[in-house]
Amino acid sequence: MKRYLIVLMACSSLFGCVSKKKFKVLQAQHTALEANNRTNLKNLERAEIALQGCNDERARLEKELGDTKAMNMKLISQATEMAMLSKQGAENLQNSLEKMKEKDLQIKNLNEAINKRDSMTIALVTQLKRAVGTENENIEVNVEKGVIMVSISDKFLFTTGSYDVNKSAYTVLKDVAAVLKDRPTFDVLVEGHTDNVPFKKGDLIDNWDLSVKRATSLARTLVQQFQIDPKRLIPAGRGAYVPLADNATAEGRAKNRRTRIVVMPKIDEFYGMIEQGMKGDGGKK
Repeated sequence: MKRYLIVLMACSSLFGCVSKKKFKVLQAQHTALEANNRTNLKNLERAEIALQGCNDERARLEKELGDTKAMNMKLISQATEMAMLSKQGAENLQNSLEKMKEKDLQIKNLNEAINKRDSMTIALVTQLKRAVGTENENIEVNVEKGVIMVSISDKFLFTTGSYDVNKSAYTVLKDVAAVLKDRPTFDVLVEGHTDNVPFKKGDLIDNWDLSVKRATSLARTLVQQFQIDPKRLIPAGRGAYVPLADNATAEGRAKNRRTRIVVMPKIDEFYGMIEQGMKGDGGKK
């Protein structure tokens, strides 16, 4: 208690030594410093707020920059892939065009071969019709499915129930053989046909047997009498199984009893024409 009184007396002595005027100056300075301090604190708060905003903006911009970089990398990758695809697409297109050209060439050569075959067929038909004449009702020349057919009635070639070729038919067969000799690259199918009336006589079992023997007999006649190369001949009996007309009538049965000489280009030669054309064009490339 005594010590407190001593301090209080000392302070009173000190204040008593300071003039009122100086005290007011100091008090004014103190007030100004406090006001300045408050201003600085507000400025500091505003600065901190602005700094936080800048930091937030910086974070946003950095994220944007990262996203942009990622997008750029993706676009670069896509551009690279597109470039590769474009290159591959161009190569595929070129390959497709080359294959199309090759196919077009093959089709062209095939058409040329077919046209050549058709020209030969037309010329041969004309020659055969001129040889056998157009007024003989027993002989018919036509084209079916790319092959030439000379159809001869059975009454002109054979006696009823016989498979020996009538010598009266030799004149026409000689003219037909002459045309065949001019076309040595053509095969000749000799087909025998009958009606469906059951038949059996001597060594003949049935109509089918008769058709086979008639085809073989005509083929032998072409070889022995007119010197046709036997390697070109193919005798075959069709019996009553490939009729031209209805066997229910006499007229239909008469049409069905026939022997056909089928003149046809050799298949291997036809394809050889195509292959030769392709090799010839291929050498021009």
